Amino acid sequence: MKNGLVVKDNALINASYNLELTEQRLIMLAIINARESGQGITADSKLEIHASDYAKLFNVSIDASYKALREAVNNLFNRQFSYTAEYKRTGKTGIVRSRWVSRIFYVDDLALLEITFAPDVVPLVTRLEEHFTSYQAKQVAHLTSKYATRLYELLIAWREVGKVPQIEISEFRNRLGLLDDEYTAMHNFKKRVLEPSIQQINEHTDINVTYEQHKKGRLISGFSFKIKQKQQAKQVESNRDPNTADLFTKLTDAQRHLFGHKLAHDARVQSEYSQLVGTGSYEDFAKLLANMLAEEKHFKTFYPLLVEHGFK
Repeated sequence: MKNGLVVKDNALINASYNLELTEQRLIMLAIINARESGQGITADSKLEIHASDYAKLFNVSIDASYKALREAVNNLFNRQFSYTAEYKRTGKTGIVRSRWVSRIFYVDDLALLEITFAPDVVPLVTRLEEHFTSYQAKQVAHLTSKYATRLYELLIAWREVGKVPQIEISEFRNRLGLLDDEYTAMHNFKKRVLEPSIQQINEHTDINVTYEQHKKGRLISGFSFKIKQKQQAKQVESNRDPNTADLFTKLTDAQRHLFGHKLAHDARVQSEYSQLVGTGSYEDFAKLLANMLAEEKHFKTFYPLLVEHGFK
């Protein structure tokens, strides 16, 4: 698994669903494998997940991986989610309800799970022109709470802004996948869900998070969050130090935008610069890269990849 980049449409990031931790991880693996195979995803695609990949990425035993795949045969097939979408004829919004998968096939002797995403899911993990959120799977690999994993996704959608505006408590609970009868008392919600999730995120991921509670009268009505990136993403490594002065001066605006577009779709760049991808569209990311190419230091960094993509 080369880069482990998970990319989801923001409609899916903000959807309401209740997936167990193992099920969230299997969805991640399916998205990663499809992206790295280069074959894309359709409503007919059969995406393979191997127990060995699960064990390696999430640092669990092979037995735990076998169990996760076996349980998914029944559990994941029955899971549903809902999200807000626009009815194109009128521009009005409504609620879409969908299953995650339309087909699951498990081969016990091979420790292999094969899934097919439901038709409504496919555009939410493949549509490049829309707004999306991306992150590396390794950032959530050590999160052991399903709520921490969901909260991380919700938070990094606001990574570039650095803060998440107030989310009403009912909406927040829905996005985390809490049932109506789970942790209804606020002190239980904070003790069992919110605070342990933030602790795990701060310990094991690339961001530090703090939260603020908001009240209406004496009752807590919602929460807002502040996000701080722990470190900058590593630069794409180069095995050579080219004398790029003349090349740099020859890079035209048209070339910058052309290669910015190509780099934006390069999985290596997406992975290494995932915090810059953040929330936005591929077009936005391409424009950002084009602007970076106007600076000599960034041009030198990307030079080996530019050559791969046809720069002469």
